[in-house]
Amino acid sequence: MTIIDTRTPDPKRLIPGATGDWEVIIGMEVHAQVKSAAKLFSGASTAFGAEPNSNVSLVDAAMPGMLPVINEECVRQAIRTGLGLKAQINLKSVFDRKNYFYPDLPQGYQISQYKQPIVGEGTIIISVGPDRQGNFEDIEVGIERLHLEQDAGKSMHDQHPTMSYVDLNRSGVALMEIVSKPDMRSADEAKAFLTKLRTIVRYLGTCDGNMDEGSMRADVNVSVRRPGEPFGTRCEIKNVNSIRFVGQAIEYEARRQIAILEDGGVIDQETRLFDAVKGETRSMRSKEEAHDYRYFPDPDLLPLEFDQAYVDALAADLPELPDDKKARLIKELGLSAYDASVLVSEKAIADYFEKAAAGRDGKTVANWVINDLLGALNKSGKDIETTPVSPDQLGAIVDLIKEGTISGKIAKDLFEIIWNKGGDPREVVETRGMKQVTDTGAIEKAVDEVIAANPDKAEQAKAKPTLAGWFVGQVMKATGGKANPQAVNDLVKARLGIE
Repeated sequence: MTIIDTRTPDPKRLIPGATGDWEVIIGMEVHAQVKSAAKLFSGASTAFGAEPNSNVSLVDAAMPGMLPVINEECVRQAIRTGLGLKAQINLKSVFDRKNYFYPDLPQGYQISQYKQPIVGEGTIIISVGPDRQGNFEDIEVGIERLHLEQDAGKSMHDQHPTMSYVDLNRSGVALMEIVSKPDMRSADEAKAFLTKLRTIVRYLGTCDGNMDEGSMRADVNVSVRRPGEPFGTRCEIKNVNSIRFVGQAIEYEARRQIAILEDGGVIDQETRLFDAVKGETRSMRSKEEAHDYRYFPDPDLLPLEFDQAYVDALAADLPELPDDKKARLIKELGLSAYDASVLVSEKAIADYFEKAAAGRDGKTVANWVINDLLGALNKSGKDIETTPVSPDQLGAIVDLIKEGTISGKIAKDLFEIIWNKGGDPREVVETRGMKQVTDTGAIEKAVDEVIAANPDKAEQAKAKPTLAGWFVGQVMKATGGKANPQAVNDLVKARLGIE
């Protein structure tokens, strides 16, 4: 197959070498575990964390005479994912046998799809940035295909000093292998692609995207070339289970290949592993070609066929996807592209925001979610699902500010109280006496006292109006932060005779 390269080399993404600039070419094969109760060809459970070899049927163990039966839910989930990738859905696809030996592959072959996959070409739009001006660059990454296949088991080499153990719980679990085109040109683009893909499948509910549990992992293909030259020889970095590690592996591998080529060597096409401890890739085996696997149609499975009406029914039931949600939040609530991107980055965050923002000013709620809530979650190591502050509580804090019951400063203190101790924000404000002072007389008295105590600064402020802010701060401090900031600002300027 001839691959057409449509991207013009970007000077910002070129890697300087000893003898000139180089361009890195990246493609990715992402294995995403299908979210289903049962495996692809058997009724065994897919639950994570079970005792070794407890979720294994006779089919998964490849006992003689056991025949595979397709799980329709896995087919539905693959089609829904294809639709989410704006990809071509093939109404007829074929399961093939991919032949190779490995101790955790009981059949001696993997049931996969080769020439006729269930999903064809699609696209993902990724955003890379921000740059120094705060701008993001949208890049289209092509999807080559998505096919269904069964996972292998797991070999464990650290359980015994002289033997390896095999756990077949994962054997037969349905995987979607999502293959990108070689459209990425930097580690940042690759990380953005994997992040966006994980967000899409989580929105769809087709994969949980938990890379630390192995339900999503990436094979990263890396090659380098001089700008404008044909693609170079690629190396595949196998089973990378972290977005951060994907970036590190690409940067190391690109520089490794550049060093070899600049020294007059050649790149061997091979499969490599990424050592996260050392931050480097190392050789695993020479890279196989398709003919090495002796693909042929699985004789135990008929071609998979469905009609367009089946696909249309699934398409009609899709949830709002991140790109569409981002566009709506920008259009309807006036959010910036950056704020909308942060809020839709995880479905749970988007759901939280929309519940908190219902009937309220979206920009204000967005600021609280992004700056205060997500900041506190990041600092505490919690996530949005375990947040101590509910959407209703955050919304109540925003309401109290809008009503003038509390100031922005008091709201920060209130948020911290709700975070640590919970409770109804309104009741907390009432019982703790946190209402801001709106009594003009009381504020005037505080302003007069601060000005009287600082006559020199008062004279300076008349010549330099920006010093009025210092007086506002002193009055807020004197009133325990309870004075209405706008009222204080107006009174300070009036007393000092500042326009």
